[in-house]
Amino acid sequence: MSDLIAYLIAVVAGYALGALLRKKKDRLGFVSGIQSWAVLFLVFSMGMRMGANPEVINNLKSIGLYSLFITLIILVCSVAAMSFTRHLLGFDRYGFPIKKKRAASGEGPGQASGGEVAETPAEADNGGGKPKVDKMTLIILFAVFLGLMTGGFIIPRITSDLEWFDVFASHIISIGLCVLLWFVGLDLGLEGTVFGNSRESGLKVFIFPVATIVGTMIGAAICGLILPLSMKDSLLIGAGFGWYSLAPGMIIEAGLVTTSAISFMHNVMRELLSVVLMPIVARRIGYIETFSMPGAASMDVCLPIVERATNGQTAVYSFINGLILSFVVPVLIQVLLQIG
Repeated sequence: MSDLIAYLIAVVAGYALGALLRKKKDRLGFVSGIQSWAVLFLVFSMGMRMGANPEVINNLKSIGLYSLFITLIILVCSVAAMSFTRHLLGFDRYGFPIKKKRAASGEGPGQASGGEVAETPAEADNGGGKPKVDKMTLIILFAVFLGLMTGGFIIPRITSDLEWFDVFASHIISIGLCVLLWFVGLDLGLEGTVFGNSRESGLKVFIFPVATIVGTMIGAAICGLILPLSMKDSLLIGAGFGWYSLAPGMIIEAGLVTTSAISFMHNVMRELLSVVLMPIVARRIGYIETFSMPGAASMDVCLPIVERATNGQTAVYSFINGLILSFVVPVLIQVLLQIG
């Protein structure tokens, strides 16, 4: 519980400072660069701790397979839960309330004459629905790989007391998590549009993050019944909601190294597969379903993909979805860690 309090304090402190500096936002462009370095330091540290743990190294193959299976099941369940919620709330496939009158032509956004769905912006801009993978994601993957190699080959040559190193790395990761959450709060404070967007979109949009949470946790529970993982571990993995720079750090801090490794790989796969599949889901299923796939990343890395594949209204929903999930992640993981 003390960790959760520290994380919340970090977010609130960052937001408060960001709100004070909002008028000077244009002069603070360097903050995003510092935040990127903080993320890289954090994931490198997690990689080192994992690499120095023989259990993780000896089970890398099974960890990768488990992560892929969990990701696919969770994506399917998240889209299904969001689709059910969208119909229940009375939204059409383009993210607008059905009762709201359309244009006189009767053609919905993204819909061509004759009832056919027109090519989405993402498909037009990126050659038929092939969005580029975010460069930062690739850099983070390299940082984790470098951390694994450092932990596996260099750390044992520096010290034979791997238990001491595990404790030391745990403290470093705790500090890194607080720094990362402080930057998240700072970004929100500088932006200053969170509450305005929420009011403009109406109260119904706050049910969309609930649908993402329910779909994700149902998928995680299904994996807990199928895979040789405890239900607690499976739910912890799902509770990251795609936030691979935070969730695995909190899990590994609790000593669940293998679970943390699966969590990291799953959350990275969730973001990468979402980037590839969102334009397809937007075209074949519905706009609102798209932002259920990346989870917390729907407010940052994947937000431009959502906007290009759908429309501006759905992008607002996406931002609110990611914002709420980002606050839920540290709380839900801490609650799950207290169980059993």
